[in-house]
Amino acid sequence: MKSKHLIAIFLFLLLASIGVVECKRHRHLFHSELVEFQGLVDCRKHTATLKDFGGIGDGKTSNTQVFKAAIANLSLLAADGGAQLVIPPGKWVTGPFSLISHFTLYIHKQAVILGSQDESEWLLSKKRFSSSLIFGSNLTDVVITGGNGKIDGQGEMWWDKFRNKNSSSSSRPPYNLIEMIHTNHLLISNLTFLNSPSLNLHPLYSSNVIIQSLTIIAPTDAPNTDGIQSDSCTDVLIQDNYIVSGGDCVSVKSGWLPSEHIIIRKLTCISPTSSVIGLGSEISGLVHDVRAEDIIAFDTKSAVRIQTGFGGYVKDIFVRRMSLHKTNYVFLMTGNSGFNNDPKPKKFPSIRGISFADVLADNVSMVADFHGLKGDTLSGICISDVNIVLANKYKKVQWNCSNVEGVTRNVNPKPCRPLASKGPIICPFPNEALSIEGVQLKMCSVKVKT
Repeated sequence: MKSKHLIAIFLFLLLASIGVVECKRHRHLFHSELVEFQGLVDCRKHTATLKDFGGIGDGKTSNTQVFKAAIANLSLLAADGGAQLVIPPGKWVTGPFSLISHFTLYIHKQAVILGSQDESEWLLSKKRFSSSLIFGSNLTDVVITGGNGKIDGQGEMWWDKFRNKNSSSSSRPPYNLIEMIHTNHLLISNLTFLNSPSLNLHPLYSSNVIIQSLTIIAPTDAPNTDGIQSDSCTDVLIQDNYIVSGGDCVSVKSGWLPSEHIIIRKLTCISPTSSVIGLGSEISGLVHDVRAEDIIAFDTKSAVRIQTGFGGYVKDIFVRRMSLHKTNYVFLMTGNSGFNNDPKPKKFPSIRGISFADVLADNVSMVADFHGLKGDTLSGICISDVNIVLANKYKKVQWNCSNVEGVTRNVNPKPCRPLASKGPIICPFPNEALSIEGVQLKMCSVKVKT
């Protein structure tokens, strides 16, 4: 009896130890990680994950309908304290989907959203592709963020079609990664964007926009892969971003509505075929009060390019503290693009009040190329504290200046005659803060099963 009793105790202890192991294993399989992130207006009351709606993150299965179903269900809760959709670890293939107001899309650091390679998922009709992977229109309070999670457009297929002229879109590959139209209060942050078929981020006719702490990478020969294109937006803050692109790293355009009160700061850019910052050429409205500072660039076609030929108005542009390493042009400004040589244009463009201060550049092919129009001179140009070291192979004419007026001080190489007049000690940069700089982001958190 004693031996049977000892055997029973041994079996009990053995089963108990197995139970403990299984319990630990079970807890490991369903471990919850608390992640923190910044919100814009308020943190969200309701949370769901893509897996709650049957999502499969194997890098192969399409989740387009899952994304749509998840957001449709969360839209019923958005008015009750807002809703957020968490993209957990995995590779989530999807075609285009749309966002809603009072909504957060959170992408975990081990998650990747992959743009579908199935063309049928992109066709809105037989002749037209969807404009973006992630889309929103007429929204308010939208946050797209993560723990440096990734959105990969898998653009190579589309670039090849474009190069071979097999795409239904003859001018450029068919879709952008993110496009938000008529959206007020938009935050996009702490993410990595890869291989966008076309533009990476395209806020359009939007206001109170913050885009920060992003890594944006596309092959430098990939067509039209601008990093951030702000189009007809007001009160925009673009800061702390690293961009490698086949288009402009940051561009500002204006259509029916003005683009104004825009800050671009702490930008690192690589773009051998385009500009660090491009204003235009699509400017039929007004671009006003753009402030750029603390810019580092490697291997670019131009540092700051300003061009318009559609009757647009560009004024009060302020740039300071640029460090440039290998660029074709430091300053590139023209008012005669897009006229198709019309000798009597109906409306002249206007470029006024452009200020550059504290610029260091090396390995430069040409300092400046300024082209105003007769009867509509580029005016109010101020350049101070600029030191430029030329490349081994540089252009014979370093300053090409036609129909331009302005002042310079402490500029090397010596500026052209129309800009030879002595200006202020330092060219102006506004001291007053813009309203978008005063926005206080909320610290939010969510539990993610990993």
